[in-house]
Amino acid sequence: MTKTVLGISAFYHDSAAALVRGDEIVAAAQEERFSRKRHDPRFPRGAIDYCLEESFIEPSELDAVVFYDNPLLSWDRVLQSCMVAGARSEDLFVKAARSVLGAKLFVEEHVKRALGTLGREGKLLFTDHHMAHAASAFFPSPFEDAAILTLDGVGEWSTTSVGHGAGARIELTHEINYPHSLGLLYSAFTYYCGFKVNSGEYKLMGLAPYGTPRYADLIREKLIDIREDGSYRLDMSYFAYLDRPVMVAERFAELLGGPPREPEARITRREMDLAASIQAVTTEIVLKIARQAKRETGSRNVVLAGGVALNCVANGALLRERIFDEIWIQPAAGDAGGALGAALLVAHDYYAEPRARRAAGKDGQRGSYLGPEFPPEQVIAFLERNDYPYERVTEPIERARRIAQAIADGKVVGHFAGRMEFGPRSLGARSILADARSPDAQSKVNLKIKYRESFRPFAPAVLSEDAASYFELAGESPYMLIIAPVRAERCIPMDARLAAGEDMLAIVNAPRSDLPAITHVDYSARIQTVDAETLPEFHDVLAELKRIAGVSVVVNTSFNVRGEPIVCTPKVAYTCFMRTEMDLLALGDCLVWKDAQPAFQDERDWKAEYGND
Repeated sequence: MTKTVLGISAFYHDSAAALVRGDEIVAAAQEERFSRKRHDPRFPRGAIDYCLEESFIEPSELDAVVFYDNPLLSWDRVLQSCMVAGARSEDLFVKAARSVLGAKLFVEEHVKRALGTLGREGKLLFTDHHMAHAASAFFPSPFEDAAILTLDGVGEWSTTSVGHGAGARIELTHEINYPHSLGLLYSAFTYYCGFKVNSGEYKLMGLAPYGTPRYADLIREKLIDIREDGSYRLDMSYFAYLDRPVMVAERFAELLGGPPREPEARITRREMDLAASIQAVTTEIVLKIARQAKRETGSRNVVLAGGVALNCVANGALLRERIFDEIWIQPAAGDAGGALGAALLVAHDYYAEPRARRAAGKDGQRGSYLGPEFPPEQVIAFLERNDYPYERVTEPIERARRIAQAIADGKVVGHFAGRMEFGPRSLGARSILADARSPDAQSKVNLKIKYRESFRPFAPAVLSEDAASYFELAGESPYMLIIAPVRAERCIPMDARLAAGEDMLAIVNAPRSDLPAITHVDYSARIQTVDAETLPEFHDVLAELKRIAGVSVVVNTSFNVRGEPIVCTPKVAYTCFMRTEMDLLALGDCLVWKDAQPAFQDERDWKAEYGND
């Protein structure tokens, strides 16, 4: 009999729940989408309720409930680290004790209170953190055999692991342990450049193309010793996270020429070059580890998970180097994906459920469209209950044509269709769309819609069959996790003096290709390829845009404002739409135009509530 398993991740950041039935992923979602608290670390009651509702089962019908982490091993790390650091770690010890002793060690009680049961097993199961990451990467992948890389800040003791998956079995063979961590090294530079740790790392990655890696040799010489097999050790005298609630020590600042940038302060050439430098070092380490994994496993394929696997620049380099023939990256690579990995690990390892055979090149992630969906009658009920004017267009191609025409006319569209995405990327189901050809779209959408820093790059979504016409990309990138160059014939050379200057706004606004809104300053792009199977509503919009404007590429960014989780429900989508300068909201098959809406009365000071991410 096929087993049903609920996986849970919580109490660090980005808590989530996932439900699997055998090898099938039924549902998965992050708690932040329901609580509206960005990166919510609390017990994922909302996400659990959704997963149970989506699968039409009661908690008592669950065969097992599993947590993605081993709290006792995490506590062992905290104790040993604080013992080494001594009295100066008192504040950090108290904070860690509250987290581990006050929450993680009592996960079972949280589950019992939420569900009233621990499932048919009558006990809560636990996995090791990096095994959960490994399972989330390998089991949904299209491969019967693959090398496995997991890289993050820390999970229990491990920060980096290498292993092998075959059939329904996983083995992790090598690991690097805390405090030596590529993820924490990257987070140290995130902190030093004035961004928030555990949420601002993607900003640092987005800043890297603006700089030159002039600090890279200094990082290799002083901060991290990198071996040819990809193993590494940090010089901990430069870091403070062992004994203080900050990332870097005074020596770190002295080495790099001054104090950390204050959050929201002007970004200077130093931060641009620091971002480029740590990105170069990170990419180097990922490639070295990958080469070693290839030598040891002999596999043609590789899968990745852990927070570092969201580094699209390193992923793009791994693809271009052709160390492996094929690459697959878990779309929810961070801690949220641990809930999914834990559930799949129990299904395959504990219950010996077989893996389903995949069609060639197809994975089991279902496009990562694993969250809630709202049928037309619910959308219409919401709009009519509030007297919000709308136009219903039930014919799919006509709806797509109307949206595509709006984009071609320079309008910005909120696109809400199908099941919500699982993971940090919006993939067309909860997206903001704009014309990639517009030279001012990047600044406009950043400043007037997202209310965030103007330098933040946007990703293109492109029809899979047309991707090679725009980008130097071998294969597909359905989860927006690969950066690849824009084709040379589409690029426009930038003034070298401008590119090397301090005026970031001038750099942002300088056209770099015939698709300026999605082309980074280094002539690359973070690409999502879109096929007709996974989200036909989004594919139709791109196909109609190609027919109308001769281009099948759009700006695709997450449907939210700065500091807000991605929208989940029609109500939250409408509220976000009205708070911004978006022109059109495509809410299922209802088109909602901004200029037809009544004056919007906001219930609270949302900018203060969400804060800066």
